[in-house]
Amino acid sequence: MLATPPSRLFLGIVPWYSVLIVTGICLALLIASREEKRLALPRDTVVDLALWVVPFGIIGARLYYVLFAWETFASNPISVLFVWQGGLAIYGAIIGGLIAVVLFARKRQLPLGALTDIIAPGLALAQAIGRWGNYFNMEAYGVQITSPAWQFFPAAVFIPGADGGTWHMATFFYESMWNLAVFIVLMLTRRRMHRTGDLSLWYFLLYGAGRLIIEGLRTDSLYAGSTIRISQVLALCICAVVLCIFTFRMLKLRGEQYLLQLRFLPMLVCCLLAMGYSIYMALAGVTGIEASTLQCAAYSLAMIVSCITVYTAEERP
Repeated sequence: MLATPPSRLFLGIVPWYSVLIVTGICLALLIASREEKRLALPRDTVVDLALWVVPFGIIGARLYYVLFAWETFASNPISVLFVWQGGLAIYGAIIGGLIAVVLFARKRQLPLGALTDIIAPGLALAQAIGRWGNYFNMEAYGVQITSPAWQFFPAAVFIPGADGGTWHMATFFYESMWNLAVFIVLMLTRRRMHRTGDLSLWYFLLYGAGRLIIEGLRTDSLYAGSTIRISQVLALCICAVVLCIFTFRMLKLRGEQYLLQLRFLPMLVCCLLAMGYSIYMALAGVTGIEASTLQCAAYSLAMIVSCITVYTAEERP
């Protein structure tokens, strides 16, 4: 029944895509307001910040998508404005929103890390909700599923076509559930962060780790060239930057000799397994979506375990 959306319109008038995005933004603002009080920021900081972040985020999301998919709009440039038809890239929204936060922080003389921390949990929840807009637009789905055993929702979605239609991986659902998990983790751990800004770093790490895997399953990725998926490259770079930040901080606090202790063994094992798997795939000439997905999963696991290991080392005597 849910394999194909009944309609793209809510109450036959407003696109579901727009309704879900607005709902996600409203919930994100509600959560940010609660975090504003917890971090003792000035009253109405979230309201004022939203007037900057929301428009910057929407514009950034659209510009990013248009930049890497210009061939879709070249014949009818005015369609760039038709955002209700889909075509918003979350990385563009994050970049645009981050620019707005930086400008706002400088103007109001507020700590940048605190501002990003109040946004991070709600952003993850908004992403989880917003992904369902892809469901109603019948976009952001994955490769075709031919096995009848997996032709059911939410494992797959049915995409109508001239030949009757085909079943595809419900990658929008996979990412929605991952983002929901990220939201829960951030909410449960936000009071245990070592420093202001750490919650934001964990958001970037966890979101990037999930996107690295799921993006490889999609059929509508934005590419640089013919083979490089932009979102996967960005996800891997973001995870690497967060790991470098945590590692640098730990080394500055504990010293290089601290890395030689056995508590870092899980991190080293995961990294070596990920590297070994990649080398094996290259030498064996193994290709295909299963191989690439497992490879990305290995990288993501190595990044997460490494960051947990290094981050928790800061709090040990």
